[in-house]
Amino acid sequence: MTQAYILTLSCPDRLGLVHAVSGFLLERGGNIEEAAQYNDHATGLFFMRVQFSCAQLSYDDLQAQLKQFAEPIQMTCSLHAKAQPMPAVIMVSKEGHCLNDLLFRWKSGLLPVDIRAIISNHREFYQLAASYNVPFHHIPVTAATKAQSEAKQFEIIQAEGAELVVLARYMQVLSDDMCRKLSGKAINIHHSFLPSFKGAKPYYQAHDRGVKLVGATAHYVTADLDEGPIIEQDVARVDHSKTIEDLTNQGRDTESQVLARAVKWHSEHRVILNGHKTVIFK
Repeated sequence: MTQAYILTLSCPDRLGLVHAVSGFLLERGGNIEEAAQYNDHATGLFFMRVQFSCAQLSYDDLQAQLKQFAEPIQMTCSLHAKAQPMPAVIMVSKEGHCLNDLLFRWKSGLLPVDIRAIISNHREFYQLAASYNVPFHHIPVTAATKAQSEAKQFEIIQAEGAELVVLARYMQVLSDDMCRKLSGKAINIHHSFLPSFKGAKPYYQAHDRGVKLVGATAHYVTADLDEGPIIEQDVARVDHSKTIEDLTNQGRDTESQVLARAVKWHSEHRVILNGHKTVIFK
């Protein structure tokens, strides 16, 4: 039976890599359906994403043979079954626009994810979770209970087999330990202003300064707050006539769209980490 796969890889650049990869797949009956590659001349690294179908070998056989192929050329590669949606857990606090958007897109078949749980430090969205038949876990977080709360959160993430954790306006700063545990598989969304406004009520600050652009940034979570590798960004133009409510609503719309694109690209295995940056094969 023919199966569709997605192969992502990176390695030191050298002559003939595209030929080597395509030849490897050809020899095993693989039919390439989509391929993209990138050479980073600054780092000397090569990146590639290949979508292919194969009837001759099972996933396990392909995985084992890929390992033998990759080791001599210092290649890091990942093989994924295309039909398998990515298990995901969403974390949220009191703002539900991103959560609501992701749930709707998921149920509409627009995101190749399997949302298995919602974790929140507040109770606001338990009814929304129930309407989508998604388990809701209320785990309060205080300075005194932060370590215990994160341990419970991570236990749920592991139990659900989540390969993606989405911080959909989750307003607690994750510990360095939690960031390390979720390295490369946790995506955060935050506003992105010119000039930048930090702290409470950023849209109030932006309105007071008369900004002309509001935006959002989706990035991987790292121990450096809001400084992880960027996946997607966008902006929307505003003017002097906009109220604080207008700016807030526009910002929320932009945040929802940017986060949804980041989640889609990640779950389609289109994002490859390149140090503190990303390579994205759209």
